[in-house]
Amino acid sequence: MRAARTLYGWAGLVLAVVAALAGPAHAAPSLEYAVKAAYLTKFIPFITWPARSFESPSSPVTVCLVGDDPFGGVLDAAARSARVGGRPINVRHLALPDAGCQMVFLSASDPELADEALEALKGKPVVTVTDSGMRPHGIISFVIDANHVRFDIDDAEAGREGISISSKLLDLAHAVRARGKP
Repeated sequence: MRAARTLYGWAGLVLAVVAALAGPAHAAPSLEYAVKAAYLTKFIPFITWPARSFESPSSPVTVCLVGDDPFGGVLDAAARSARVGGRPINVRHLALPDAGCQMVFLSASDPELADEALEALKGKPVVTVTDSGMRPHGIISFVIDANHVRFDIDDAEAGREGISISSKLLDLAHAVRARGKP
């Protein structure tokens, strides 16, 4: 229950960040993408990567955006204010993911690029996150259910990549493909 409050409690912060970014210099993202940005940073404490995923114990958790950035700066702002287990969260904007990414968000704007990135990341300890409506799915896939942003988790794929996802996060998912299931 505490995990649910933590994840869902970010709605107020998301709205505050969106309001702060709205203005002549920034186009405010949709509420959908503000919520997704909050989820991306809030997923991180519930995920354990293999030690080899980081250069050192104090290395940042790097979230890479591949394709267009639908977040309008909200993800960058949320990451700047977050730390997980002593690690900062960095956001990088890339044409293609590289070895320095622990989490990769794949925008729905370019399905071919997303397919290429998913294929390139197979066998690597990277949490792939796909936008709503995309096929194939990443380890985490956003879905829209009754006008609410939800997410599905492919825990079987996470396990193959050496990634552990907390049962607290799995319990909050819209749907879970469990380990040991095809």
